[in-house]
Amino acid sequence: MEPPRTLAKINYRIHTDAIKETLLPPTLTKAQASLVYANEADLLNVALFGETAKQWRDAHPDAEGNIRDHAPLEQLVVLTNLESLNSVLIRQGLGQSERLLELNEIAITQMRTLLAANNPKRLK
Repeated sequence: MEPPRTLAKINYRIHTDAIKETLLPPTLTKAQASLVYANEADLLNVALFGETAKQWRDAHPDAEGNIRDHAPLEQLVVLTNLESLNSVLIRQGLGQSERLLELNEIAITQMRTLLAANNPKRLK
């Protein structure tokens, strides 16, 4: 696994623990719980990439891996931040639609900052 993709997994545990402790009733089956985790992963995908994992796979049928495996370093940094932020928002009790709006705004702001920092010509 390449280092940039590994970077995106840093806050994965924080994110999944928030989902487990806040969004998963104990009565759910493993299959139902898997859907909740996948929904939350797609919430982050939509906030950052503008599409779900399935939408990306459908648009890139010959690509190996998934949307996150093909993301540039800047997006992986923002994804890591979004995982942490989403865990806080989940624990605060915000609904998924509210979290999506908040996370999308944050993703846009952070991407602008990171892309400007990596391109001195944009700072003018």
